[in-house]
Amino acid sequence: MPGRDAVNDGAPTAPGSRSELGKRFASGIAMAALAIGAAVLGGWPFVLFWTAAALGVFWEWSAIVAEGAIAVRLTGAAALVMLALAAGAGQLVIALAVVAAGAAAVAVLCAPLRRVWGAAGVVYAGTVLLAPVVLRRDREFGLAAILFLFAVVWATDILGYFIGRAIGGPKLAPQISPKKTWSGACGGALGALAAGVAVVHAAGDAALVPVACIALVLSIVSQAGDLFESSVKRRFGVKDTSRVIPGHGGLMDRLDGFLAATGMAALIGLAHDPDAPAHGLLSWEW
Repeated sequence: MPGRDAVNDGAPTAPGSRSELGKRFASGIAMAALAIGAAVLGGWPFVLFWTAAALGVFWEWSAIVAEGAIAVRLTGAAALVMLALAAGAGQLVIALAVVAAGAAAVAVLCAPLRRVWGAAGVVYAGTVLLAPVVLRRDREFGLAAILFLFAVVWATDILGYFIGRAIGGPKLAPQISPKKTWSGACGGALGALAAGVAVVHAAGDAALVPVACIALVLSIVSQAGDLFESSVKRRFGVKDTSRVIPGHGGLMDRLDGFLAATGMAALIGLAHDPDAPAHGLLSWEW
């Protein structure tokens, strides 16, 4: 899974950047293999994979906004474990209640000026756990929905990176992320559209025009998630959330776009078909 700075980075090649790109590529391939493997297995292995990711994301978030307070970290972690149990059992209402209770508990433990940020971390990390699990539980469309999301987010990152570097041009959000360009954003979105349609077409019969529109929306949301994470780091004066992934930084750096896209995908799916969200995401009359 490409990292957050892979999106439409129009900066010129710097000394040592080839070795850095090599690290990104190698770690990206390894993480992609693990993510796809967990998706194929489904069930509790899939839940455990995203629980680990959510715990890592919250650990990094709390280090940024709550200065690593151990009580905050342990409380948030406990909420995420309970969320995993509820989500894995298919208890969506209970899962949402756990997120709300966990956010409230963390807010109480944070310093007064950091309470909203602390609570937001539980929701943020909880999304990267709950949304994929909600979609994957659909036996008929669950795997296709997750692979569709991977295709959209990865194509956004990879094509945005290379097109942004090749074309350059006006900056997308210079005050938040100075390296991102409009050319990379547009290139990534078009690549996501093509990749998403290709995955769904290969998976079976589907109305491809609505799927293409959803892929485009999710690509835009993915890039917005990337910019949001960059704005949080800028707000707290942090460059990388951690250095746990060679060439990418932290899990937040890695999953920011996917987190936003999968959250939106789950909302679309639930709105269209509450009983089978992955079906609601991918199956449309046309």
